[in-house]
Amino acid sequence: MRSKPLILVALLLAAFLVNLDTTLVNVALPALTRDLHATTTQLQWVVDAYNLVFAALLLTFGSLSDRFGRKGMLLAGLAVVGAASLAGGFTTSASQLIAARAVMGLGAAMTFPATLSLLTNVFTERRERARAIGLWGAIAGVAIALGPIVGGWLLRSFSWGSIFIAMAPVAALALAGVAIAVPASRSPDAARPDVTGLVLSSAMMALVVFTIIEAPAHGWTSARSVAGFAVSAVLLAAFIAAERRAAHPMLDVRLFRNMRFSAASGAVTVSFFTLLGFIFLITQYFQFVRGYSALSAGVRLLPVALAVAVGSVAGTQLAVRAGTKLIVTIGLVAMAAFYGWVAATTSATLSYGVIAVQMVVYGLGMGLTSAPATEAIMGAVSRSKAGVGSAVNDATRLIGGTLGVAVIGSVYASVYGSRLTAATPADVPGQVAALAHQSVGAAYAAAGGLAGFGHPALGQALRLASTNAFLRGLTVGALVAGGVAAAGAILAAVFLPAQPQRAAEPPPAAAPAPSAEPASPRCAVGVRDGAPARGRPLGR
Repeated sequence: MRSKPLILVALLLAAFLVNLDTTLVNVALPALTRDLHATTTQLQWVVDAYNLVFAALLLTFGSLSDRFGRKGMLLAGLAVVGAASLAGGFTTSASQLIAARAVMGLGAAMTFPATLSLLTNVFTERRERARAIGLWGAIAGVAIALGPIVGGWLLRSFSWGSIFIAMAPVAALALAGVAIAVPASRSPDAARPDVTGLVLSSAMMALVVFTIIEAPAHGWTSARSVAGFAVSAVLLAAFIAAERRAAHPMLDVRLFRNMRFSAASGAVTVSFFTLLGFIFLITQYFQFVRGYSALSAGVRLLPVALAVAVGSVAGTQLAVRAGTKLIVTIGLVAMAAFYGWVAATTSATLSYGVIAVQMVVYGLGMGLTSAPATEAIMGAVSRSKAGVGSAVNDATRLIGGTLGVAVIGSVYASVYGSRLTAATPADVPGQVAALAHQSVGAAYAAAGGLAGFGHPALGQALRLASTNAFLRGLTVGALVAGGVAAAGAILAAVFLPAQPQRAAEPPPAAAPAPSAEPASPRCAVGVRDGAPARGRPLGR
């Protein structure tokens, strides 16, 4: 019998790797602007290519892992993540790096659902499962917040490529740990893959995120943007219709009638929408506006990491006692309050002490929301469908994070561009003004160039205009994120059940004879995957 603590450590390391990759690149954005001449849109795609492919393929690989084996899928995914990260470190253009990030997203989609589904098949009693999921949520949140710190430490001594190369040995270590410690697991009754569902869901996700990212350049109400959103809606409707008709759907959409499942999924989406959008902008604020180094900027995000860890571990335990509805709603309210506070106080000289307290409020809210909501999602599906349930949870995280970067980044870019246009001195040459509109980093570089060519006053004026434009974009982005968090809190308070219902004990005659069950792998606690747990909580 394998040791549960060793299984947990191996799965947490794999989850840590995938989540670290989500934000590790953020502190390298300024370096990519300088070395690869990446535009703001390209920077967004460096972040979003990973998240988009990850989100688009999660349901497929979650389903395949149920059918063919979760441990094997996890091992294959870790190998892909490690190889793609190594390749990304040697790219020489923004386009090549975006492609490498997309392959990393493919590996992450193979890896991440298996970590949570394996965990829930090992830890089956609710309190035990809640504790394990709390640690899983904590390590995921900490990894996302630690990404800028690890990246900053590497960038201090090495080039930006080191942040990708360094992931390869971590992936190898996680692969070895999973191979040694984690038991094999699969569903004994999983059906063939749903190819139609894969194609429709992937196309819908790709199109909607691409449309959102490109909307500032073409206009939110332009024919191109409106058509993109309309076709995305059609694809979503087609996906739902296809899944309802399919004999073996990739996702049984009727599951969303269970409010414990659907409302919790919405809460996870909202929490990661706010988190990834926040990190995308705050790292640029620290490095450009405050002038911190990459490592210093990462270290200053540490309060978020610690607060997320505390909130995640405490949140799942509190949800068991006080109810998921109350804890998740409190978490979303805390996130909304954080963004309102940021919007009211943002400036180029705000004390870091105030910023740190703000980040603690946000981190606690994030932990109290995402981990209990994840526990609710996994408690609403059977263990035989744990891969798909995990994939839905992970998809909501990635959809929320991807849209957070896209929407908040796009809102920021729109406000930044319009404010900079209005405030740029008329004496600034057209080519210099165009460069400044690409990003705040490019604007600072352009301002330095003007000063170097004997126009210090003009350079200072351009720098001040770009700083004010950035801060205005950050403020509006915070208001958008805060509004989304507040709406999520209302929906959670109205629709999320407080506690799961307990399943009625089946009559003895209903239990199948041992010989009628097909052979299937056994988890670490000796429970056959897919067998019903006595007294297992079910969602309403």
